[in-house]
Amino acid sequence: MKDFIIIVIIAAVVALSLYSTVKHFRGEGGCCGGGGYRIKKKRLKNICRKKVFSVDGMHCERCKGRVEEVINDLPGVSASVNIKKGTLTVFYAEDVPDEVIIARIEKVGYQAKLPE
Repeated sequence: MKDFIIIVIIAAVVALSLYSTVKHFRGEGGCCGGGGYRIKKKRLKNICRKKVFSVDGMHCERCKGRVEEVINDLPGVSASVNIKKGTLTVFYAEDVPDEVIIARIEKVGYQAKLPE
């Protein structure tokens, strides 16, 4: 009887772990501060150029939201993140130095650079 109880407890722990892992990789779990947060999209009227940055350390929807939000807070720019490629595309309506974009990304805990 003791063996049966131990097996049931182990099976429950494994099942819970698998469930949490699947949620994590879908970006629905508590990764990076919790799921369920949706970033508001920012639209610019006059886009004069765009630039693609490489961003390391993003792995879920929350990471994507944090990076987009910190860039969208800047006047005259809009951001779009591709998690799978690890890129951030910035659309410019005004001139904003690359150093400002990179500093903002690094402030929230990610590593950014312009692709070579």
